[in-house]
Amino acid sequence: MRKFFIGSLLLLFSLCIILPLLWVLVSSLKTGDAIVSSPWTLPTSPHWVNYANAWNEAGFSRSFLNSLFVTVATLAILLPAGAMASYVLARYPFKGSKLLFGTFLGGMMFPNFLVIVPLFFLLKSINLLDTKPGLIIVYVAYSLSFTIFVMYGFFETLPGELAEAAMMDGCTHAGTFWKVMLPLARPGLLVVAVFNAIGLWNEYSLALVLIPSKENQTLPLGLANLTMTQQYESDWGALFAGLVIVMVPVLAVYWVFRNRIHDTMLAGAVKG
Repeated sequence: MRKFFIGSLLLLFSLCIILPLLWVLVSSLKTGDAIVSSPWTLPTSPHWVNYANAWNEAGFSRSFLNSLFVTVATLAILLPAGAMASYVLARYPFKGSKLLFGTFLGGMMFPNFLVIVPLFFLLKSINLLDTKPGLIIVYVAYSLSFTIFVMYGFFETLPGELAEAAMMDGCTHAGTFWKVMLPLARPGLLVVAVFNAIGLWNEYSLALVLIPSKENQTLPLGLANLTMTQQYESDWGALFAGLVIVMVPVLAVYWVFRNRIHDTMLAGAVKG
């Protein structure tokens, strides 16, 4: 009876996630009139032009490339910086290291909307407002707390004997980190990269204030503009196609790395 109850809850949870995704996908292949008149029926013939309208006419192609560039560039800076900081805090404790680590943890509880106005004037004063490099710097600072929090736990559980053996063989502290300890923490680095990529891909509030122009807007801003535009044009098919374009990369990344994320989380739970 207990297994049946748990299985029923898991099935219900799965349906609550899968059915809305399928409905969005089906609606993206229907005309606007069909979506309004019969929202729950399948399309008589796929209306692929919705994707072309969303990609070209609504400017989704530019927003997509902007989001891709910002996300990849942020991860390229964030992952090495976060890994190095968490490694030092975990393996080389010094006076005030616990306070510094606690400060990073406090950053995870600090709502980003409280710093939007100061960030706006700060980026404006250094001529980085409405630029992709300025947004990348903000994203790195915004994501650093979570990265250090996760990687700290991985580096703390790694056997110190391996680092000692590497240094006895002539490795420097930097060489020990890059050649020995970082490869061992690769599963944690992958988890951090996936979750940060999903968060950065969907980030809206900071980009809304710091990127006012359409030339540099990211995909969430493009989707918001598309929503406002299509409400007046009644092109609901293009709107749902835009939703699919936003969701597919996130779902694809998680699907590719789902097993490694699950194994890493399970290993962390067992170690704990």
